[in-house]
Amino acid sequence: MTPPQFKRIVLKLSGEALMGEQAFGISSDMLNYVAEEIRSIFDLGVQIAVVVGGGNFFRGVAASSFGMDRTSADHMGMLATVINSLALQDALEKRGIQTRIQTAISMHEVAEPYILRRAIRHLEKGRVVIFGAGTGNPYFTTDTAAVLRAQEIHAEILLKATKVNGLYDSDPIVNSEAKMLKKITYMEVLEKQLKVMDMTAISLAMDNDLPLSVFNLKQKGNIRKVVCGVEVGTMINS
Repeated sequence: MTPPQFKRIVLKLSGEALMGEQAFGISSDMLNYVAEEIRSIFDLGVQIAVVVGGGNFFRGVAASSFGMDRTSADHMGMLATVINSLALQDALEKRGIQTRIQTAISMHEVAEPYILRRAIRHLEKGRVVIFGAGTGNPYFTTDTAAVLRAQEIHAEILLKATKVNGLYDSDPIVNSEAKMLKKITYMEVLEKQLKVMDMTAISLAMDNDLPLSVFNLKQKGNIRKVVCGVEVGTMINS
């Protein structure tokens, strides 16, 4: 068995990833699948932090486009990420994996507040830490939150689990000729404005030299392959 190449990672899951084939909400099948995928690297002794989006319930950007105040809309989006975090926590704990949720907005009855030293302590004790509510600030996406948390906890890589096999030079859904890129630099992503993450997240990763791996979540075993150093999807670095 190939040993893991990374000791501490951050996994970024979109809210849509938890919908499965549904149009809205959380699919129990997909939730269990994701929990098993996380378990496959937990069993290797890897320290895991997870950042979950909220797009399966609410998107701040979408709501602001039809007249809602962006700050209010983004706060609603942050609460949606906490719903997903609680669901993921339940699925992981049913598998005997100790989990802690830390949120950027205080809600003591359901989660701990985000405290960096405590988060690192949980990781060192072998608990999976789920970061909810993004950065706690409007106008920042959960992608940016994932990069920020990865920097703070000194993660060695950020795994971005998506619906496609990796990063393409154009939208593969629109353009059948789109080519998948195995390796690309942060600067190329910014220059070509490739929509893998928002530009703030890419810039922050570039400034701090955080490698980003983009891969298809729905291919079983991909998370473990990335952690074990197998070339899967796209690697973004300097």
